[in-house]
Amino acid sequence: MTAHDAGQLAQQEVAAEQAYVDNVYERLEASGQMAQALVAEGYARGHIGHEGGLVERDAMVFQASKRIAALNAAHDGLVFGRLNLLDGESRYIGRIGVRDENRDVIVVDWRAPAAAVFYQATAQDPAGVVRRRVLRCSGEKVIGVEDDLLDADNAPDDLVIIGEGALLASLSRARDSSMHSVVATIQKEQDEAIRAPSRGATTIGGGPGTGKTVVALHRAAYLLYTDRRRFESGGVLVVGPSTVFMNYIERVLPSLGETSVTLRSLGEVVDGLRAARHDEPVAAAAKGSARMTAFINRAGAAALPGAPTEFRYFYKDDVLRLNADQLDRIRRQLLSGGKRNRAYAKAPAALVDALWRQVAGERALEKGEAEFVETITTDDRFVDFVEDWWPPVDPIEIWRTLPDVIDSLGRGTFTPDEVRALKASWLGDEPGIEDVPLIDELRYVIGEVPDAASDDDDGPKQLMSFERREREERDDRYRATRSIDDDGFAHVLVDEAQDLSPMQWRMLGRRGRHASWTIVGDEAQSSWPHPQESAEARKAALEGKPEHAFRLSTNYRNSAEIYDLAAKVAVIAVPAPDLPDAVRRTGELPQHVVVDAPGLTAALRASIDELLERVEGTVAVVAARADLERLGAELADILDEHPARLRLLEGLDTKGLEFDAVVVCEPDALTEESSAGWRTLYVVLTRATQLLTTVGTTDRWRTRLA
Repeated sequence: MTAHDAGQLAQQEVAAEQAYVDNVYERLEASGQMAQALVAEGYARGHIGHEGGLVERDAMVFQASKRIAALNAAHDGLVFGRLNLLDGESRYIGRIGVRDENRDVIVVDWRAPAAAVFYQATAQDPAGVVRRRVLRCSGEKVIGVEDDLLDADNAPDDLVIIGEGALLASLSRARDSSMHSVVATIQKEQDEAIRAPSRGATTIGGGPGTGKTVVALHRAAYLLYTDRRRFESGGVLVVGPSTVFMNYIERVLPSLGETSVTLRSLGEVVDGLRAARHDEPVAAAAKGSARMTAFINRAGAAALPGAPTEFRYFYKDDVLRLNADQLDRIRRQLLSGGKRNRAYAKAPAALVDALWRQVAGERALEKGEAEFVETITTDDRFVDFVEDWWPPVDPIEIWRTLPDVIDSLGRGTFTPDEVRALKASWLGDEPGIEDVPLIDELRYVIGEVPDAASDDDDGPKQLMSFERREREERDDRYRATRSIDDDGFAHVLVDEAQDLSPMQWRMLGRRGRHASWTIVGDEAQSSWPHPQESAEARKAALEGKPEHAFRLSTNYRNSAEIYDLAAKVAVIAVPAPDLPDAVRRTGELPQHVVVDAPGLTAALRASIDELLERVEGTVAVVAARADLERLGAELADILDEHPARLRLLEGLDTKGLEFDAVVVCEPDALTEESSAGWRTLYVVLTRATQLLTTVGTTDRWRTRLA
């Protein structure tokens, strides 16, 4: 067959598939119109004039709107696969299921059991599949097909086979600023992890480029499909390392028809907090350590800095006093009965009781305790003292006091170097990523402020008269002060789990106490310096849940030339790293440029220009954190010129991302940045899919690889 004949045959196949896809989109349009009609009907029922009509309206509008959102999200590339089966059936596979006007299935949802064979069939075990076809689409248009002939012995003579394989075609696609689903090219070992049992914890391991992240996201979509009532009502939480990463993956689940999943970076896990900056390594390690738990407990129980240490009150013929020791005893008594904020309503009564025991004058005793309580609790001096001595507090308030108490409450817990680093890290009013677990810990240590009318209040209700002032102030604070009852989820998916500190595991563990888990990671890429401590915290977070482990073995991202270099770095970074097999070669070796310091910026700019010229997609410039501000100024013009294609990032922010080309500025600075520097360099080198260049004033790191 000539090339011309092959081209014509491919066009005929594309045209035939286009006709089928056109019919599918007609049915999709009809489904959308039906959903819009339900929305209109729902709003009409809201005018019935009774409460039942409003309930019906809300239910109808909610369900119909969800359907519209799912249809819209799955619109592009809706149909991506076709199976020609041994019995002559043709089965089309898509992002969501579609039926015709007779309710017959014309597209099978990729998560349905009937679609599993699309991913699981191999040439060694065709499982009744003769030909597997991937439809490459742009919007509603079929632009190409790629076939795998799985059972040649049973293939009809007229069966057409087109292309060189869908997977290799997808690997050569240029990257953009978002991760895309791989639903059309999932491989057998990936599919097994996606369809693993929902109970317990499923761990997905493997080296860079094996598709761990996208497989985990497809697993979340699969779980929602198989048990929607459980996982949608309980919630699915997806946690990643950074805001950059979450922005990168945010389109994957909607493209699979799922729009109800909660995506949060580690700096956003606690409601109301959005942290984006990392602390310096010493402070980050101290904040993440399990040792921080004891310090947080002490800080949550301690008096606030500046709180009064004495109270004097004149009543009739008596001078009543509460000194520092007496106030400390009352504080301990209140805390022995529960959490700090739970004792808030009991504090006034405890103080009044201690003061009444000092009353000795005849006139006072004659009037009795009831008059004493009435007198003192309506006196502004007492009310003001209680507000200052035992105010209801939120975790943000106490977090802000930590620099003031670290010397006294952290003694014996942290080294002098750690104390200095911690104090420096708390300068400023906004929490960093490593602060978020501390604030979450404080939420549980201090508890929520009880309602003033709660039945378990021991003191007179009039003692709570000052609550109104405090509540007005609290309402304007971070949402982190709100109920902890909504923290739980039905499923928790954690990506880059090897980086989690013990305190971060504690934070996530609270959200997954009754959940199933998907945990994704690779120890060789870990940035956490104390893996054993983190492993113990992980075990506690999972609370004995059974684990199902899957390892992905093939690196689809990097060319073999790039990964051969990265693997040498991995061997230095950790003992016995998990090194996957890179499946493709490009003939493009990594380039290394070594210059003197004055020529660094010019060499860096030249490398960036070359890579932007040679690749169609994205380019990342990666440098040590200490160099980012300087490089941002020096490269401002070229960054502004290519906002969609060029990114400047520190090493940690490249976690989970991929780019067509990567320029690493000063690799030695990355290796020396922290105790996890070599692991960070390994991560950075494995972000490139096509081209890799390093530019530096030193070349010590490469001499270690020889």
